Amino acid sequence: MTAYSNTRDFALLQDQNDSLSTFRQEFYHPIINGREAIYFTGNSLGLQPRVTQDYVLAELEDWATYGVEGHFHGRNPWYSYQDILTNQLATLLGALPIEVVSMNSLTTNLHLLLVSFYRPTKERHKIICEYDAFPSDLYAVQSQASYHGYNPDEAVVYLKAREGEYLLRTEDIIAAIEREGKSLATVMLGAVNYYTGQFLDLEKISAAAHKVGATVGFNLAHATGNVMMKLHEWNVDYACFCSYKYLNAGPGGVSGIFVHERFADDKSIPRFAGWWGNDPETRFSIPRTFVPARGARSWQLSNAAVISMSALKASLDIFEDAGMDELRAKSEKLTGFLEFIIQDINREFKASTGVEPVKIITPSNPAERGCQLSLIMHSNGKKIHEKLTEKGVITDWREPDVIRAAPAPLYNSFMDVYEFGQFLKESIL
Repeated sequence: MTAYSNTRDFALLQDQNDSLSTFRQEFYHPIINGREAIYFTGNSLGLQPRVTQDYVLAELEDWATYGVEGHFHGRNPWYSYQDILTNQLATLLGALPIEVVSMNSLTTNLHLLLVSFYRPTKERHKIICEYDAFPSDLYAVQSQASYHGYNPDEAVVYLKAREGEYLLRTEDIIAAIEREGKSLATVMLGAVNYYTGQFLDLEKISAAAHKVGATVGFNLAHATGNVMMKLHEWNVDYACFCSYKYLNAGPGGVSGIFVHERFADDKSIPRFAGWWGNDPETRFSIPRTFVPARGARSWQLSNAAVISMSALKASLDIFEDAGMDELRAKSEKLTGFLEFIIQDINREFKASTGVEPVKIITPSNPAERGCQLSLIMHSNGKKIHEKLTEKGVITDWREPDVIRAAPAPLYNSFMDVYEFGQFLKESIL
């Protein structure tokens, strides 16, 4: 366990000894008031890798050179472009290559997966979801219940933290699953909650759902590229993820899905079919009947979004160079330093005012969080957030009362964290 010190010298020494420190220079950093901003918002939109323009330009050049023939004669033929992302994505998800494909946008993919894995009946039609899930997830599960003819107020079961708490206890999630039992069709949760930053125990939740005969899936928007996952080993049925947060693929970047290997050859699963999900060996023979490709690829609908995927490829190559194990180790240390500094601020203010100005609602256990800390101010939270922005600190505000700060290990430094603490202290004053 690292012995932290809330000093500039400590931060400088950690950066000097950081084997990943050079990756910071591979990203563009916003400039505010003539200096690099402290960018702690990779949980909302990751920074742009400097090489992204080269990757995108290569596809634009092939388009200019080959026209439609770029599908087969480009440097990275577009016909199979999604396949060059598969192995790298599978590594980040703890999945087999056959279980992963890049496609569409996040909520589109969630709906496509629910078509297949939320198959309600009169007896088994309920969906378990977090009460404070991101609105898009709420709208998705509510509308799916309505589409199937059920009242979402009855069909969707919301998980709430206990009175006076912010986090969901694993035992409470499992108890809810067991309580719904035979009425439960699927569990669909955010793997890392966008508001609190809590990383749920996906393995235990999956086991509990399967025990009562339900399917289980996760939205990995805040998990992919942030925490270590073993989706295949944990027996997760389905999952979707985005690429514009920790994966740094740009605004509205292409999404992707995970579907467990046991469904790879199950043609009985209902799905909304499209040409790109058809067996690629017969795709150009234009079969009148859909013949699904093996694995997650059969959920594809349309041609690969090559320009968006090329931006994702640029970032995935950086992840591969850095190594997710190494990134996660740095992330735990970096976030631990941020937590230490905030606690130090609380100690100082409490000694003089009797009040701790900052409440961290994200779990303190590194195994139960990624790099995000969600902070509730004792007073004037939104004003403090505005003051931080004026000082060149980019965090984000989430209603009703949370400042989210996420030091991403690829491009944030220990000095960033130290200076954030100094600016936060000044803003509270």
